Amino acid sequence: MRFQSTAIQGVKIIESELHGDERGSFERLFCTHEFTNAAIGITIAQINRSRSRMRGTVRGLHFQREPMSECKIVQCLCGTIFDVVVDLRRSSITYLKWHAELLSEWNRKAFCVPKGCAHGFQTLTDNAEVLYFTDEFYSPEHEHIINIRDPNIGIEWPLPITVISNKDRNAPFLEQFIENEVALV
Repeated sequence: MRFQSTAIQGVKIIESELHGDERGSFERLFCTHEFTNAAIGITIAQINRSRSRMRGTVRGLHFQREPMSECKIVQCLCGTIFDVVVDLRRSSITYLKWHAELLSEWNRKAFCVPKGCAHGFQTLTDNAEVLYFTDEFYSPEHEHIINIRDPNIGIEWPLPITVISNKDRNAPFLEQFIENEVALV
């Protein structure tokens, strides 16, 4: 596996090695030793899968607050997604900056979303399937969502949004978190 850092501390692109022969192919998606050597300490608590039928679907921007903050490893198994990480760590020099990567079944890249960051994506193909490894259990009382159109973040989504849940569409902007004194991370 190869681990590439991004401009946001702790956000890494993970590339697995594909081994193929006449039977097909094999690749390792996760290895505790290799992740530890790359300074990604993650003990998997859950593995989740999402499927989005329509191109242009957006999911996010989701995060969990302490004490249930989570690290995620995200990989697109079918189709292509525009995957976004937003730094919500107030002490970070990249606070409120975002980084995006194209993840697809063809490039086999994965994304490490560290604790203290929000995550979302837009499908660029129909029938996109995404796999998430998380180091914390889902906790509805700690889950928060930031509106994908928040001007303080300014994500440039590549396609018009075709499908978005009501929960995500009506998510608050950052100002509402600040006004209500809700800690982001």
